[in-house]
Amino acid sequence: MRVRLGRSFGWLWSAYAVSTYGTWIAFGAFPLLAVRVLHSSAFAVSLLEAAGLAVAAMVAFWLGPWVEHRAKRPVMIAMDLIRFAAMASLPIAYVLGLLSYGQLLVVSVISGTASIAFTAASGAYLKYLVRGDHLLVANGRFEGTSWVATAAGPPLGGALIGLLGPVITVMADALSYLLSALGVLRIRGGDVAAPRDRATRSRGADLLGGWRFILRDRVLKRLFLNSILVSGLITATVPLLSVLLLGQYHFPAWQYGLAFGVPALGGFVGARLSARLVTRYGRHRVMVVSGWLRSLFPLGLTFVRPGIPGLLTVIIVEGLLITCMGIFNPICATERLQRTRADHTAQILSTWSAISKLLQAALMVIWGILATLTSPLAAITMSGVLLLATPLSLPKRIHLSAPECAASAEDVRVA
Repeated sequence: MRVRLGRSFGWLWSAYAVSTYGTWIAFGAFPLLAVRVLHSSAFAVSLLEAAGLAVAAMVAFWLGPWVEHRAKRPVMIAMDLIRFAAMASLPIAYVLGLLSYGQLLVVSVISGTASIAFTAASGAYLKYLVRGDHLLVANGRFEGTSWVATAAGPPLGGALIGLLGPVITVMADALSYLLSALGVLRIRGGDVAAPRDRATRSRGADLLGGWRFILRDRVLKRLFLNSILVSGLITATVPLLSVLLLGQYHFPAWQYGLAFGVPALGGFVGARLSARLVTRYGRHRVMVVSGWLRSLFPLGLTFVRPGIPGLLTVIIVEGLLITCMGIFNPICATERLQRTRADHTAQILSTWSAISKLLQAALMVIWGILATLTSPLAAITMSGVLLLATPLSLPKRIHLSAPECAASAEDVRVA
């Protein structure tokens, strides 16, 4: 039976969906602007992505406490409007003949930072909005939406870029954030914000609050380590796989799109199955099995070769990997929310996201160097071998999480 999560959740879900689709439709627009409009070098394009991730992540450490102590809906609306203004500035600058690489870099940092803050605020608000026993279903719907957008967005974006150019695609992304803000604005009901402790304010305890809470909780600590290692090692190989398929193996653009679009549907399937599998087999068993499987499949990319067999190999390997991620991620997100105090949720989510992005940026650079010294395929193989060890960091035993913490007067302020 389909679980009803209420109209307010529906608006939050809709806001997330429209901005996620906008982001994936504009996927690849920044590199195209850098290469075709500004004639930037390959290193400059790599720097654009890595620097945006790194700077946004560092700024997010300060944003976490700021988000925690404020009502979450206004924060989400503000972050959407900031992303809209930043992205919309690019088409305006292009029309005026003022577009520059520096502006692309600044917009990348602003958009990335606002995205981290939005994610932290929306996660904290989701914990407030949805009952604890329904969090897995809610996270599964977010996860499924993300993977469908990943599958459908790039082909749609590629068609738009081919017909109208990358500037129009960026404008479509900007408008998606405006629609997201309108969706959040439609949510009715209370809000949540943690009161600030004046005794610890001057010592900077807020800044480290999320990090300390993660380290104090044995399960959260192991989940955090596993999550950032897996995402970092997988992300590090994405540019290398692009170089391998497009550069060395000369895959046509449509085959390249299929290689990354079709497997994302597995994430939607996995997200839909996640709650059902947990109900039947238990949260711990499903998390461990899917966690182990997602570490095994990336090694299959070692066998990618030119032509149709290589394309099928990528689709099958990535499809199995992403299906396992679609099962694992909602369970991990639910466990994280249920083990988090209401007055620390935004800080923990922003810390989690910030460190993950910093590690991704660092590993992208390291794996780029490895690929230069060896080959893209060899570097991808190294990542696959290292991923085999990541399940060892999974919690050995997950206790049943307590129901969602009640929002007491000591923990939160309800507006």
